[in-house]
Amino acid sequence: MAKEKGGTMKGKIQKTMVGAIISFSVLLTFSNPTWADGTIIDQWDDVKAPKAPELKPVRVDPNVTALLVLDIEKRTCNSERRPRCIASVPKIRSLITKARAKGMLIVYSLTSKGTKETILKEVTPLNEEPVVKSSVDKFYGTELEKILREKGIKTVIIVGTAANGAVLGTAIGAAMRKLNIIVPVDGMSDKLYSEQYVTWHLVNAPGTRRLTTLTQINMIEF
Repeated sequence: MAKEKGGTMKGKIQKTMVGAIISFSVLLTFSNPTWADGTIIDQWDDVKAPKAPELKPVRVDPNVTALLVLDIEKRTCNSERRPRCIASVPKIRSLITKARAKGMLIVYSLTSKGTKETILKEVTPLNEEPVVKSSVDKFYGTELEKILREKGIKTVIIVGTAANGAVLGTAIGAAMRKLNIIVPVDGMSDKLYSEQYVTWHLVNAPGTRRLTTLTQINMIEF
């Protein structure tokens, strides 16, 4: 009986010690302002970039896929303002050429101040290729959804500039309409940090993460 009593007492002491350790750990955690109380501004320099997401090869059906070429205009895509956009244009042009050869729907967009004439000549739309005009979400206030629905489109490939503007805004708009989204990372452009953030957002944020595939232009097959 004494042995049982001693065992019970030992168990109580162990439980008490464990509880004290847990309480102390919680106290340390929540009393540490660098972990819980600091704002993102306070901890800005402590943030480490997450692991780069995987780029995947994709094969698309041209009959149910559309290529969206967003805001490749003289004002938004030039060597002074956005040199990475200029560098992306030959790759985008090659994708347009392949898409046209397969009879795929291609839709262009303009910024709110753009005109069809301001689109860079390397990626100029054909007369029969539709052009929409809006702010960052190219679905907003345009015929884009109607154009895609009438053609039975289920997947959109999105290229253009800026990554954190038209590309992200239109990808979110596409996700809200349950369209599959393919984003070749070498077909979107802005400053490096913006491209990195948008790349992370597309495959991690609610709304887009289950519908988005990241790839490169040379990894897309028709």
